[in-house]
Amino acid sequence: MFVDKAKIYVKAGDGGDGIVAFRREKYVAEGGPSGGDGGNGGSIIFRVDEGLRTLMDFRYLRHFKADRGVKGQKQNMHGANAKDMIVRVPPGTIVMDEDTEEKIADLTLQGQQIVVARGGRGGRGNARFATPANSAPEIAENGEEGQERNVILELKVIADIGLVGFPSVGKSTLLSVVSAAQPKIAAYHFTTLSPNLGVVDVGDGRSFVMADLPGLIEGAHQGIGLGHEFLRHIERTRIIVHIIDMSAADGRDPFDDWLKINEELKLYSEKLEQRPQIIVANKMDMPESAYNLQIFREQLIDGFGDIEILAISAFSKDGVQDLLYRIAGLLDVVEEATRLEQVPEVEGRKVFRLERKADEVEFTVHRENDGFVIESIKIEKMIKRSNLFSHDAIMRFARILRQMGVDAKLRELGAEDGQLVRIGDFEFEFSDKG
Repeated sequence: MFVDKAKIYVKAGDGGDGIVAFRREKYVAEGGPSGGDGGNGGSIIFRVDEGLRTLMDFRYLRHFKADRGVKGQKQNMHGANAKDMIVRVPPGTIVMDEDTEEKIADLTLQGQQIVVARGGRGGRGNARFATPANSAPEIAENGEEGQERNVILELKVIADIGLVGFPSVGKSTLLSVVSAAQPKIAAYHFTTLSPNLGVVDVGDGRSFVMADLPGLIEGAHQGIGLGHEFLRHIERTRIIVHIIDMSAADGRDPFDDWLKINEELKLYSEKLEQRPQIIVANKMDMPESAYNLQIFREQLIDGFGDIEILAISAFSKDGVQDLLYRIAGLLDVVEEATRLEQVPEVEGRKVFRLERKADEVEFTVHRENDGFVIESIKIEKMIKRSNLFSHDAIMRFARILRQMGVDAKLRELGAEDGQLVRIGDFEFEFSDKG
């Protein structure tokens, strides 16, 4: 089964907590704080593996969670960092954030990798908070939460050649006779429901990858028929080989079919209209094909000029070898950039933040019933990292709010002693000391 789309959940590891500890050696007077920092949580990394061809693995395994960092230790010992979780994906995988619909990465090259969810930083131990004014702080931070997100994976087949055309024009038959691929072949439409790949040996030392793509029909750019399930894969190909049934089976008009297929490609993406295309007249072993080809050629010349047409019979293999030579020759002159023209360059390790930097430096305050509500991503993250069970930690938190201007804003809105102030799930009483 070919699976080319999947939705998964990823959760990076939380950072380990810092601890409060003090040196208590027998002969060390006033040893001071010795609480170590927690280790960093593991990140979720997607890495391209050419051994994979589909997203089948993600059909059964949809949740990925990395380990959290180890807590800090006494004697200023740092907790161990958790190992990153490597998730293997096939080349051609597009990674998107489901919530923001942001395109995170386009992974195409062997070994290419990206950090999709970053592990949380370890919390600092109390040894990091010692100052001349407070030589024995009882402050330690909790580990930062690892990023989590719902991710959509979409696979676009990477192939040198893409076979396009209406259903039952002979695409699968051609692939089966020029490669070792064994696509399904039958006397009814849409026998190919997913892309089939085959390596084609031209016979002169050259080779290329050919993809037999699901049959296209009118309205495919709007999702009709196999619609986008087909069109997303043709974007990757360097050359389009357009197969036309010259026997005019089922009363079809070859020229009309050619126009409709090209129109669908153009409506889906204007770049596909500029992609090099080879026109192949197939089923030339049928009685009416020679006459239909003559009419088709005349119509093509009248409307578009003298365009090359290669006549073959995939069934009898007549003209197939000449077609392979023509494809290989055109591939030699097509720049490599054509294949990856829609693939942005991605750093080996790139971190995508869930919050914008601007959100972290702003806060808002508004009234709610008899109290006030403070909304701020930065402050909420600070609360999660703070261990507010010690007097030192509470005083430090209050100083930070004062320095950010939160106290001044509350006074401006008329806050009085004893009124409740809520930040996320945390509530405290406002105290105005002037």
